[in-house]
Amino acid sequence: MADVTSNYSCAVVDEIQMLGCMTRGFSFTRALLGISADELHLCGDPAAVPLIQEILKPTGDDIHVQYYERLSPLVPSQKPLGSFKNIQTGDCIVTFSRREIYKLKGQIERGRKHLCSVVYGSLPPETRTRQATMFNDASSEFDVLVASDAIGMGLNLNISRIIFSTMKKFDGVEMRDLTISEVKQIAGRAGRYGSDFPVGEVTCLLADDLPLLHSSLKSPSPILEEHFLENAKLSENYFIANCEEMLKVAAVVDVLPISLHDKYLFVISPVDMRNEISSQGLTQFAQNYAQKGIVRLKEIFTPGTLQVPKTESALKELESIHKVLDLYVWLSFRLEDSFPDRELAASQKAICGLLIEEFLERFGWQKQPKTRKLPSRVNSGFLLSKETRQYV
Repeated sequence: MADVTSNYSCAVVDEIQMLGCMTRGFSFTRALLGISADELHLCGDPAAVPLIQEILKPTGDDIHVQYYERLSPLVPSQKPLGSFKNIQTGDCIVTFSRREIYKLKGQIERGRKHLCSVVYGSLPPETRTRQATMFNDASSEFDVLVASDAIGMGLNLNISRIIFSTMKKFDGVEMRDLTISEVKQIAGRAGRYGSDFPVGEVTCLLADDLPLLHSSLKSPSPILEEHFLENAKLSENYFIANCEEMLKVAAVVDVLPISLHDKYLFVISPVDMRNEISSQGLTQFAQNYAQKGIVRLKEIFTPGTLQVPKTESALKELESIHKVLDLYVWLSFRLEDSFPDRELAASQKAICGLLIEEFLERFGWQKQPKTRKLPSRVNSGFLLSKETRQYV
């Protein structure tokens, strides 16, 4: 979404160390080299500095590096949590799968002392933000957070203590130990300057994981090194991004009678082709666009059919529908005449978020589920079925 066509006095790119991400790094490289600004401020891990300096040598830009120290202390605990009976208000338990998040949430809430907000990557961004808001609100019943590494970026959280339930994660290829950078990014969310907790603490659920935690926090983050395909003719400062998802989309659109420019738009669109519903949505959008030149949302999605999920599998399906609606909105900004139902898609996307939140609030031991009002722009009588309206 970075605008590389306009001129700015000042621009800011956060989390610039994402240059090293195999799947998303190209977007940050594009922003670094493409944004036209008198001043470009780059914020992130110092491990990215040498690579950025090398990348910018040919541009002739004047580079100033400013290092900052953490303003509040972060204290690694010498003892593991051991038992969920030791959970306290302000704690955040970190794990790396949706199933584990809900498992841990259930275990903690069965103790009937705490309610848990949840944050993970496949939740709609608006839902993640509202879950974080409930956790941050001192008057809220939700005083514990169970989250994935999604808390590492983009959210301001009042966390007193980070607790790693495990120091391993599946990265899509293999189960591996967390990297030094990952440990620091997650642990650093505790006791942030300006939060309600002046000192942050970090520990693990299990004693066996403490050595890796302590060694990671003491070690400097490895300098970013780029690895690229053996036969690629690139400067050593760059690598070929992982284009697996793009190639899957390309296989779908390549046979369609649309322009190369339009094919490229579909290829770079934010779609998860590993998700069956998202993949079907992209395919249907592209085929309808090729056949008719216009894609009406109602042809592939029936407003008024969304319901509060009753199971985790139904929750996963609703999260996928949210992604399809988000894809429609994204395409509508680039092919406005051909995707004319942006407002309908956006309103249904908002309803998805509300229904997901309703599930999250009911998934616990609180006696009375809270009710929520639909955004004022949403006409609930038109967009929601009778069965769905009773929940919102």
